[in-house]
Amino acid sequence: MGGGGGGALANHIFVYGTLKRNHPNHFLLEDLISKNDAVYVGQRTTRLSYPLVTGLYGIPYLINQSGSGQRIRGELYSVSKRGLVRLDELEGIKVEHYERLPVEVVEEEESNGVVLAEAYFAHRRFGERLWEKKGKLGMCEFGVNDGVLYVRPRDRPRFSSVIDEIEAFVSSTND
Repeated sequence: MGGGGGGALANHIFVYGTLKRNHPNHFLLEDLISKNDAVYVGQRTTRLSYPLVTGLYGIPYLINQSGSGQRIRGELYSVSKRGLVRLDELEGIKVEHYERLPVEVVEEEESNGVVLAEAYFAHRRFGERLWEKKGKLGMCEFGVNDGVLYVRPRDRPRFSSVIDEIEAFVSSTND
């Protein structure tokens, strides 16, 4: 490891959605990797099952209700502190869109070798209600076809606020 850089890649981050390879926001991880602020560790699966659904604009959300949904397939990265700041920014941590929470991940076939990582979960303000709204039907993986439905922030309506819109969506009644 050369230079001062962002310090050790001490943070394990499990990505399950648009940050994965061949998905719309992976460019951010590519950039971090090029600056030695992230390194790809490998494919991983959550040890426990969790709900994974898509919301408005095709945005994927992992919901912090272990025991519901399915075991989720994704990718594990080691990220520097500096890289984490950029990921938190993308995921809207400050505005309470997502929250970064602990999650245990394992290699697909191995039951041993549990790694404690963190993942970006739908913020608790709406996560559980979104799961109910989606009829409690979750995916085990955010696939390439799901990625096609994702609308990048710059392509959303100009004055849209995902936070307000998701609140309206989970609060609305099913007619």
